[in-house]
Amino acid sequence: MPKSYSGDLRERLIETVVSGASRRAAAEVFEVAASTAVKWVQRWHDSGSSTPKPRGGSTSRLEKHAAVILALVDEQPDATLNEILAALRKRRIRSSRSALWRFFDRHNITFKKKSAGGGTASRGRGPGAPALDPRARLARPRPAGVS
Repeated sequence: MPKSYSGDLRERLIETVVSGASRRAAAEVFEVAASTAVKWVQRWHDSGSSTPKPRGGSTSRLEKHAAVILALVDEQPDATLNEILAALRKRRIRSSRSALWRFFDRHNITFKKKSAGGGTASRGRGPGAPALDPRARLARPRPAGVS
């Protein structure tokens, strides 16, 4: 996302409008869109502030229940995402799979399967068929003149 315009630019544009210029004329002088100038001046009239509004920062409703969710994972570390979602619904905590997944992603919790065996066995396709069938005849060159 692009950055907000600087506070200095906002203040200079508002000062220009207050001193008598129209919003559109001030927008042309400072090379911003006319709608931007209109919004800045409107915000200044409403709140007395030219600072940009805060951006981002939304929080998930699941963060209120973080202790419960993390306790569920501690109790049953091999539970699937659907099992944890069902346990939350039993506790009347509403959520979706995607919201729960994002919660676990923010808390660096993964649900990867862990292999029971060590990793000492080869992981390839295993022995395959021999390159040539031992019963196959080798092609022999034909003598000249024989068809």
